[in-house]
Amino acid sequence: MNILVTGAAGFIGAHVVLRLLRDGHRVCGLDNFNDYYDPQLKHDRVTWVNDQAGEFPLARIDLADAPAIDELFQARRPDAVIHLAAQAGVRYSLENPQAYVDSNITGFLNILESCRRYPVRHLIYASSSSVYGANPRTPYSVQDNVDHPLSLYAASKKANELMAHSYSHLFGIPCTGLRFFTVYGPWGRPDMSPIQFARAIIEDRVLQLFNHGEHQRDFTYIDDIVESIARLIEHAPQVTPLLDHEQPGPATSRAPWRIYNIGGQHPVALRTYVALLEKHLGRTARVELLPLQAGDVLNTCADASDLAKTTGFKPCIELDDGLGRFIQWFLDYYARPAHAPLAAEHLRPNLSGGIHDPT
Repeated sequence: MNILVTGAAGFIGAHVVLRLLRDGHRVCGLDNFNDYYDPQLKHDRVTWVNDQAGEFPLARIDLADAPAIDELFQARRPDAVIHLAAQAGVRYSLENPQAYVDSNITGFLNILESCRRYPVRHLIYASSSSVYGANPRTPYSVQDNVDHPLSLYAASKKANELMAHSYSHLFGIPCTGLRFFTVYGPWGRPDMSPIQFARAIIEDRVLQLFNHGEHQRDFTYIDDIVESIARLIEHAPQVTPLLDHEQPGPATSRAPWRIYNIGGQHPVALRTYVALLEKHLGRTARVELLPLQAGDVLNTCADASDLAKTTGFKPCIELDDGLGRFIQWFLDYYARPAHAPLAAEHLRPNLSGGIHDPT
């Protein structure tokens, strides 16, 4: 297939591009290489993909640039779109809310409009476990109510799901939304906890654990995310005319629109997570316990049964194994001269390391 991947220089995007190229697809990437974190990491991811699977066309375009998005679709005419580009981060949404409107709302609208004008066989887009917000019941089911987001980031992802449904209903665009649960692994974002925690432990700095270390997260290794996406490409949702008009499900529709959780289904307490990092780094963490932060979700756990029914696959890589692979990459990448000492000025919003971003 001819596939467009947005956010192709991002953490998940680079891994997805590599897998698609290896599977024989024709891939075009899109990324704006913004400075939310050090753009060099994005360039290095692209180099890594090129070294592994050959070069692929990569357009440097901002999602908010509607004419440029339209021009790219007109030129490439993708069969499928995997939309992973977004302004990420829960805590940063408290500082710069406009960035989330520009990228996650306006940008997603531009993708939907181009999918309407240049019809695609399947649009897969990234949502987030953040949409579950104040929901106290776990495991999170795609049938649960998600009307109480705790951050603008989460609200923007819920908005994406609603926008996709309207375009799916009005224009017949097959749309699949993926609620990711705490994705980690090699080439990860430096604002998320694996790199922040590993940095603090290596540099013997105090590691601040919010909610007194009682958070639980359903960690999902990057390879499980990629495998799920690769399998879902061929499972574009269909119109289901027999769906109950009176009680439509939150994750299904008469329109060709579906929602899936992608999570490891085995939540781990923050203190256990830190202990595993200590094990793989061979060092002991200095820990300070702090209260819960605004916008934090207490616990996450995915019910990925719908994903398994559709694809025959569930995330399966254990946290101990995944963190071991991550630490190997971390020590190799950040030991290079260009990254020593580690560039703290490019880590946003801070180095305190609370697990604040469920994606």
